[in-house]
Amino acid sequence: MNVNRDQLKPEVQAYLNRIGYNGPLDGSAAVLAELQDCHLHSVPYENLDILNGVPLSLDIEPLLAKIVHRRRGGYCFELNALFGWLLRELGYSVTDLLARFWRDEVNTPPKRRHQVLRVELDGAAYLCDVGVGGIVPRKPVQLIEGLEQPQGDEIYRLEYDTYFGWILCEWKHDQWKRIYSFTEEPQLPKDYLMVSYWCEHSPDSVFVNNTMVAIRTREGRNTIAGKEFRIFSSDGVRTFTPETQEQYREALRTHFGIHLE
Repeated sequence: MNVNRDQLKPEVQAYLNRIGYNGPLDGSAAVLAELQDCHLHSVPYENLDILNGVPLSLDIEPLLAKIVHRRRGGYCFELNALFGWLLRELGYSVTDLLARFWRDEVNTPPKRRHQVLRVELDGAAYLCDVGVGGIVPRKPVQLIEGLEQPQGDEIYRLEYDTYFGWILCEWKHDQWKRIYSFTEEPQLPKDYLMVSYWCEHSPDSVFVNNTMVAIRTREGRNTIAGKEFRIFSSDGVRTFTPETQEQYREALRTHFGIHLE
């Protein structure tokens, strides 16, 4: 399916401009991969609204205002909701799913607190995800059990469990480690409201006590740990801690493109 750019909704074109994608819109797997890659290198993962007590909305119009027009980021329920909307507008078949996040989880099995997307295309199914702050696939992963799928210097594969469903794994420290798992029960937008509310407000939520800001760069990635900024590149890692609020805001603008109001 080819989409004529001249016939795109203004919001769709603004979204494509936000992620810096100027290529074809033919509904192919290659374009899907480029859209995900561009998104991960343009839109930061961040929980600053949660830390600042700003209520989140998972509706498309406020997400467009926040992420596209105000050039902010968000966390999984915001980012994947909006990315799923974009893909549907471009003609892709998308199913919203709910996942259990295993990476760094002490209390296993973990609760369902992560949104992912299943995209069907030319008889194949792909896992798409732009809503994780850590290292995850920068391009879609085809839903094939046991197939090793290299992406640069990272390698991923999907395992299948009769209870937990698909399990995304990464090759790390000479072994396969779980990132998250998901079943294929379709979710409605309202199905994310309760879990997102828990993530925003529960004292047990990892999102309410820790600053989480991260973005991929063509040289590596930028993150914040506590108050420390970490800039990863092929030359190593550079760290610094802003001393004033203005220096902090400037560092957010410089390294993440985030302009706090």
